[in-house]
Formats: sequence, C-alpha cells, structure tokens
Amino acid sequence: MRIDILTVLPEMLESPLNCSILKRAQDKGLAEIVVHNLREYTTNKHRKVDDYPFGGEAGMVMQIEPVDRAISHLKSQRDYDEVIFTSPDGEQLTQPMANSLSMLDNIIILCGHYKGVDYRIREHLITREITIGDYVLTGGEIPAVVITDAIVRLIPGAIGDEQSALSDSFQDNLLAPPIYTRPAEYKGWKVPDILLSGHEAKIDQWKHEQAIERTRRLRPGLLDE
Repeated sequence: MRIDILTVLPEMLESPLNCSILKRAQDKGLAEIVVHNLREYTTNKHRKVDDYPFGGEAGMVMQIEPVDRAISHLKSQRDYDEVIFTSPDGEQLTQPMANSLSMLDNIIILCGHYKGVDYRIREHLITREITIGDYVLTGGEIPAVVITDAIVRLIPGAIGDEQSALSDSFQDNLLAPPIYTRPAEYKGWKVPDILLSGHEAKIDQWKHEQAIERTRRLRPGLLDE
C-alpha cells in the first residue's frame, strides 16, 4: 500500500509516521507513506497556498491550484483508489471503514488547514471525506495520522500477531474485554480466577460476556448498529 499525504505542515507528520507499527510496516516494505509539502506546488514567489475568501468571511482559505497540481502530479504516476479529505463534516472514521481502506493499494490524503479549502476541491478532486470526531482541529494533519495508523496496522504482517488486530475493540461492534498480565495479585488486587484456570472455552465465554457488559455500559449505541 502507498499513502501520499498532502499538507502545508509536513514537519507535523515526521515523528508519528516514523515510529512503532508505522515504521515497522514501512521497513518491511508493506507500506509506503510519502508526505508532500503543498507549498512546492505553488507558482507564486512567496509559496502561498491560501487567500481571502470571496464574500468577506473571516479567515483564510486553501487555494485550489496547488492542490490540483499536487493531485494531478501524483495521478500521473499511478492510479489511486481514494482521494481523502480530512474534514470535520465528513464520514465518521470507524473500524469497518479502516478495514475496508486497508485493502486498497494507493490512497491520497489531503490535510485541510486555515478556515477550510476552496469548495471546488471537494466538488471535483476529492472522492471521500473523513472525520475522526465531531470537533474542529487546527488542521488535518493529526486526523491524517490517525487514519493512516488505523489503516496500516491492519495490513497483514504489520503487527507481529495478526490475531491481535482481529480482537481489537469495534471489530465486532463490541468493546474489548478486560485484559491482565503478571503479577496475578498486586496490592490485593487479583486477576479474575477464570483467566488463570486454563479452561479455554470458559475463558472465551467470559471474555465475550465482559465485552458485551462493557459495551452496554460505556458505548450502548454500538449494540444497536
């Protein structure tokens, strides 16, 4: 998989995209993540990518020309399955969506910034808009990292134990059950006896019951989906 990220602040992405699972996936050749500075696609001497909005609204707006130049350049080199825009009013990122995106070959992610982007970008250049929550951030760089991490960790081989990803929260519309490790007792706080029993079927049943209980208590809406 290749993910190309278009941004005006590439330095925000350097560290998170080169650590942990994302780094290992790239080192193994499972994923290629390339960050592009949109300022390199401008034609003005100040490398500006924004301008005042028509109609007099406050704030600055990302211009269509550098975005179009960047996307057109990338598309001249390969086919892309999705051109994603990180937008607070896009589709909510979910685990099933991440599962689906992880099976694609090439993705572009455009990070929004300033007051927003020229709407023609959304009308003509974007295939999908995704949000990570109902709130507004300074820019789309953090959502781009979240989307990338959610996708890449699902690529076979990215995680040492692939079964671990399959048991994550939300994979079956349930939160994950409680997990414990050594010591079995600490300050009088004990690990549930069932987990120490070695009885695999009963342990699986306990985990499922706990997942349902936690979901009903913490995220009841998931049970209705």
